[in-house]
Amino acid sequence: MFGLLPKCFPNLSISNTSTVNFAKLPLTVRWKQTSEMTTEKQRINLDEPRYDQGTFSGRLKHFFITTNPLNVLATNKQLEEAKHIVEKYKSGDDSANLTEDQIWAAKQLYDSAYHPDTKEKMFILGRMSAQVPCNMTITGCMLTFYKSPKEVIFWQWFNQTFNAIVNYTNRSGESPISNSQLGMSYALATGGAVGTALGINKLVSRMPPLVGRFVPFTAVAAANCINIPFMRSREIMQGIPVFDSKGRRLGESSNAAKSAIAQVVISRVCMATPGMIFPPILMSWLEEKQFMKARPWLNAPIQVLVVGFFLVFATPFCCALFPQKSSMAVSSLEKDLQEKIKALPDPVDRVYFNKGL
Repeated sequence: MFGLLPKCFPNLSISNTSTVNFAKLPLTVRWKQTSEMTTEKQRINLDEPRYDQGTFSGRLKHFFITTNPLNVLATNKQLEEAKHIVEKYKSGDDSANLTEDQIWAAKQLYDSAYHPDTKEKMFILGRMSAQVPCNMTITGCMLTFYKSPKEVIFWQWFNQTFNAIVNYTNRSGESPISNSQLGMSYALATGGAVGTALGINKLVSRMPPLVGRFVPFTAVAAANCINIPFMRSREIMQGIPVFDSKGRRLGESSNAAKSAIAQVVISRVCMATPGMIFPPILMSWLEEKQFMKARPWLNAPIQVLVVGFFLVFATPFCCALFPQKSSMAVSSLEKDLQEKIKALPDPVDRVYFNKGL
């Protein structure tokens, strides 16, 4: 049989009857050989999101899915099933015979409800998928009821209560937050927001009405700068876990925690900006129209809907500003951790950490 091969394929070289130089076979024959060797299904890496997190577009796709408000409607049974699929697949069990899209759908639902570090199911109001429905209601009401001190105090308190839940739920690392720390952070953020709002309201009382509409945004921005760092102050004191590119834990770093918290503060302020800047301008214009003067009760519902429209896009866009798996150079870490990493058999130049949301 092998004696006939040189006649059929003149360029084929045979060193012996068991070794064939496949590089010189015709393309169709080589394709068949290659396809038979690669029939084994390539496994999906569920330790990483589906889309490249090194690019803004990849992060944006990921967060459009993760922050999808419809994820809030998933039942506990659906979440447990998604967790079961992810954990079985990671362990190497492919007995479910699911398609790639089905596996990714389970992974994405899992990511929307379970903490990336602790793997615990997050409180529903603290999940990023709850941001749009909750924030559109709270922000719309803050923009509608911002004139009297009672309204300012109530809605700023309500907003900071919600923010405290979100910040606690999405904290980075595995360190628990004590009740005293939680209470201190909450009191400072609420006091800062209420004090800022009342103080600025008094300052702008003689200015054009449009200026007063931006007071809630100023108060929210100030409160974010207080709430998030204090809520996560334990991370600054004790550090957050840092890893190499292969997921090997290298230690804990306070400098990494500071970087993570700064990124979260920036993204949260940016997240609030479109929904608290553009609706006041729109409502100032609408309120001059006759149909709004005849129906003042439409003010709050319209503001809530307009804020919701902006949040649908602002939430994933601002979550995607920085990679959730952030990184920093080893040279920016604490000296003792730098020395520890340099002493390893295979030292690295960069470390990675979960910045939180």
